[in-house]
Amino acid sequence: MMKTPRPLDGVIRAIEHARSVILVCHISPDGDTVGSALALRLALLAMDKQVQVCCENTIPELLTFLPGAEAFLAPEEAMAQADLLLSVDVSDERRMGRCRELIARVHHTAQIDHHATNTICFEENCVDGSAPANCLIIYELLQRMNCPITPDIATCLATGLSTDTGHLAYGSTTPEAFRMMGEMSEKGAKVAQSWRLLYGRRPLRQVKLLQKALSALQMHHQGQITSLQLTLADFAECGALQEDAEGIVNYGLEISGVRMAVFARETESDQVKLSLRAVEPDCVSGVASALGGGGHAQAAGAMVRMPLEEAVREAVRLMTAEMEKA
Repeated sequence: MMKTPRPLDGVIRAIEHARSVILVCHISPDGDTVGSALALRLALLAMDKQVQVCCENTIPELLTFLPGAEAFLAPEEAMAQADLLLSVDVSDERRMGRCRELIARVHHTAQIDHHATNTICFEENCVDGSAPANCLIIYELLQRMNCPITPDIATCLATGLSTDTGHLAYGSTTPEAFRMMGEMSEKGAKVAQSWRLLYGRRPLRQVKLLQKALSALQMHHQGQITSLQLTLADFAECGALQEDAEGIVNYGLEISGVRMAVFARETESDQVKLSLRAVEPDCVSGVASALGGGGHAQAAGAMVRMPLEEAVREAVRLMTAEMEKA
């Protein structure tokens, strides 16, 4: 069993005392929040608890291969009352979206998260900003509760770990993460098959959307900052979904000499979603906070209510200021 100082005791007690649990993911769900929730769902069902998983948005198509993915509900479909709301990989209440309304339906609240910017807003809070993926903390929780790790649970956990560490390639990846991936393989996770489903395929509409974004590439601050952007018209022309834009920001960061990248896209909520990335030791979490968002040191984001071009300019201005402080 992994030995860490993570404050899991309160969350464990909350789970043990609950008969009904609502698991909540963050808006614009990624592999880590979805993998965390689905792994927990399977474990709690095995403990004979009533469990639902909720998210404001539908989960991305590329994650629908995960066991239990069909069980996701919109917040409006959740049970009328529950003993516990447990959020996973959610850095603050705003990131719950409409699922915040579920807090009024439960007796107790808890969270498991790995964002250093977490606002510690629930009754029980297990937050470890040094963990490279939330699924790693979920794995420790299940070990502490003596929950058997089935092949389906292992697949969910391995997927979350992979997506938040760039398949164990990001600088945030720890030896603990490598050990966990090996253990998930031993427990029956089909790591190679999952890699193919996650990274080795993409619909034509997504390729067309990437082409649009790259055509809008701009360089700033002597080539050390890049920006990419997409309008709603771009999505419509490509027949693309918002989820098809995930990962585009990395193309801006992969250019030689670039230290920071911003990818801005219009959303149907009349807001602009900003994805921010940096090469270590540069940091974008402060930039995200200044824009009302949050995240990790090298990967953060925000939702802003301003025109697309203005949002890009403001993000680049803040990034430039962050660089000049160093």
